[in-house]
Amino acid sequence: MKLNNKIGIIVDSFGVGVKEGLKKAKEAGADGVQIYAVSGEMDPEVLTGAKRKELRDYISSLGLEISALCGDLAGHGFQDAAANPAKIEKSKRILDLAVELGTNVVTTHIGIVPEDTNSPIYAAMQEACEELGVYAKSLNAYFAIETGPEPAAHLKSFLDTLSTNGVSVNFDPANMVMVTGDDPVQGVKTLREYIVHTHVKDGVRHRPVDPRDVYGFLGYDAMSHEKIADMAASGAGFEEVPLGKGSVDFPAYFAALQKIGYTGYLTIEREVGDNPEEDIRQAVKFIQSFRG
Repeated sequence: MKLNNKIGIIVDSFGVGVKEGLKKAKEAGADGVQIYAVSGEMDPEVLTGAKRKELRDYISSLGLEISALCGDLAGHGFQDAAANPAKIEKSKRILDLAVELGTNVVTTHIGIVPEDTNSPIYAAMQEACEELGVYAKSLNAYFAIETGPEPAAHLKSFLDTLSTNGVSVNFDPANMVMVTGDDPVQGVKTLREYIVHTHVKDGVRHRPVDPRDVYGFLGYDAMSHEKIADMAASGAGFEEVPLGKGSVDFPAYFAALQKIGYTGYLTIEREVGDNPEEDIRQAVKFIQSFRG
């Protein structure tokens, strides 16, 4: 197997701000970067006008491109019909920013898709994703749902109800092995029509966990990145570990991506650890070892 996919790094994993993170990503050997664009300097309401061109030019000057923006608004995703209009509006503005910065992918968590397809929460999520999908499609872009909160087959059945593929998938194999115990290789086959971006992350599951404890659920608890990172670091139920040290079968996973013809980014995410920069550098080398 010889991988030809470009390697991305989530800039925020370095924890040093956007500009310094971009430099570190370049030094680590990345071809591209993913950046959170929800709050702070990357918030679409803050990064306006000439600042957008300035950032795009700076990224280009480093020889990098943007693999995707992260537009994850946390909380309950799109489960709460009352909160959805504001979240949909914000998501659209993040997508506008992405396109202006030269990428057509925004990754997000939408909340756990309920098993009961007749529930009000399912309907609220379906309505929000339909609107976002149509909007993304109008820009030749995608909102990419991150895998993990529910089994791949159930996520596919939800996506199949939408009128476009404007809402697609950001495939994260570690989330699957850590939370639902789903098989990433089978997941790639199941979701093959929808995969537009991927995360390269590894993890182990120590015991079964309730996905609601990780990703929240309306009326149960809210989701936050801090909470997920704390859980992944504590190792109580599951643990995020350096690439190649966990339960993701990367040779089989990369082969599955090749088999479905995936040519997009393999983007490294490191949410825990005492020395994320070193872990990221090792992750780049790990992926490069599959390039033959």
